[in-house]
Amino acid sequence: MTQYVTERDVRDIAEYTRIALTEDEVSRMTVDLNQIIDSLSPLTEYDLEGVPPTFHPIGSLSNVMREDVEVPGFTHEQALANAPAQQDGSFLVPSILGEGGDR
Repeated sequence: MTQYVTERDVRDIAEYTRIALTEDEVSRMTVDLNQIIDSLSPLTEYDLEGVPPTFHPIGSLSNVMREDVEVPGFTHEQALANAPAQQDGSFLVPSILGEGGDR
């Protein structure tokens, strides 16, 4: 098996993505990544000379979404009508950071 990715590459990627890996995990990940890349090698056997790149498999797909039309929204009172808790005209939600309590 050819080595496309080194352990140093795996460590660099893990550091960049802020994933903590043990030395054993780095070794296993290096083997796994190289096996994955190696499994794609049959794709290189196809003769693609003269084949134009395809950016979308359907070709001339057009946007079928409706026009973006502005419509009236909720009033302040309607938005707060079903709020389980409110304070001074705002939603009152439990604090998830800090010293606790509602915010």
